[in-house]
Amino acid sequence: MKALLPVIYYTVLRLLAFAVPLGLLIWVGVPPMWSALVAAVTGLAVSLVFLRTSREKVSGSLYEARHPAYEHVGADEEAEDDLYEDEDPRPAAPSA
Repeated sequence: MKALLPVIYYTVLRLLAFAVPLGLLIWVGVPPMWSALVAAVTGLAVSLVFLRTSREKVSGSLYEARHPAYEHVGADEEAEDDLYEDEDPRPAAPSA
């Protein structure tokens, strides 16, 4: 749940960045099609300029979810590592 908080916060702010200009433009009397277009461009600009830290938190939480801090090593990886550790990395000297 802790990882979802930045995502929810950023999503709500993005929706507000679109909905507030849309509501204001429709209230003023601008046709709905133009209101939606202007609100979308305004919302994009607002989110790019003012929501940088929220966007970075969301991308960081997504990265952490995709790339956990620990590496799971199973039994087969341990067996392979043991085989490679037992081998001599140097090639055998030619016999004369």
